[in-house]
Amino acid sequence: MENAIQLTDQQKELIERLGVMHEHEGLQPAVSRVIALLLVSPNTELTFDQIRETLQLSKSATSNAINLLLTTQRLEYITKTGDRKRYFRSKITNWKEDIKSKFSTMNHIADIFDEILKQRPGNTVEFNKNLADIVDFIRYMNKELPNLYKAWEQSRS
Repeated sequence: MENAIQLTDQQKELIERLGVMHEHEGLQPAVSRVIALLLVSPNTELTFDQIRETLQLSKSATSNAINLLLTTQRLEYITKTGDRKRYFRSKITNWKEDIKSKFSTMNHIADIFDEILKQRPGNTVEFNKNLADIVDFIRYMNKELPNLYKAWEQSRS
């Protein structure tokens, strides 16, 4: 395992805990561990072999995990002059754009839920109220998020 990254027991534990958290979000175990490794590793950019050997995954599992993470924009890769290898890294630096994108998606969901609500029968009062509450909450969050972000930025300066 010459390519494996040396991790402390605490780092290994963090990778497992974060991996399990991602699994609860519906991601496959290998995908979950790759995300976690790239966040916990002291090296922010890892090669395919470093990922594979550190996590003790098969080539296929590693390849599938990396490809899924690239497709879903959770990973990116860079190359280095004179080196044919690809170095994978977390796209955590894009967290602001990711949050905006998620809220845009949520706003789209609110639009659809609003359409559903308009066609719902009136005799399902509690269900309709819950659906309306979801729409109202999403719209409220989208309205307040810019203010919350500004307040957060001001608190840091």
